Amino acid sequence: MAPDKKNAEDLGAHIVFIDESGFMLIPPVRKTWAPRGQTPIHHCHQLHDRISVISGISVSPSRKRLGLYYSLYQDNITQVEVCDFLRYLLMHLRGAVIVVWDNGRPHKGQMIRDFLRKYPRLHLEAFPPYAPELNPDEGVWSQAKTTLANGRPDNVHELWWHLLDTLDAMTVSPSCLRACVHNSELPLFLS
Repeated sequence: MAPDKKNAEDLGAHIVFIDESGFMLIPPVRKTWAPRGQTPIHHCHQLHDRISVISGISVSPSRKRLGLYYSLYQDNITQVEVCDFLRYLLMHLRGAVIVVWDNGRPHKGQMIRDFLRKYPRLHLEAFPPYAPELNPDEGVWSQAKTTLANGRPDNVHELWWHLLDTLDAMTVSPSCLRACVHNSELPLFLS
């Protein structure tokens, strides 16, 4: 269960909502406009090349400022990449850090337990099973996939750069990050 507001403030802890997603060369399809009788046809590659991304929306303990941290990978995300990302977060966030995430396979195992013992200022909490609507980080994927909708990068290199541009733009946009939090079903704590 997610930590409540008072506990996070007592700890002076950053709360970070983490999730992973994959992006393929096959574009997501969204509704679009076209002249009557002229159904738009989008040609795409049937390649299954992909980029995996892990990100976290952080909430600062006192001012409730939002931040976005992310890492891109060419392979599926495993415990190794999760530990690398957690280390990256700890380098950028001072004090206690409470990570709230799902019960995905890369979030469990001996490597994660060893990591927790090495970094006692890190605390892990899990969302209830099958509750992606509670995770504000799902909004990052929704916004990123919307920018790819009905279009297509020609190769993984173009997809990589498109994702970097999109995520960098979100990183400097407090309104985009706030929308991710407010569009989740997490009880509002950013009033």
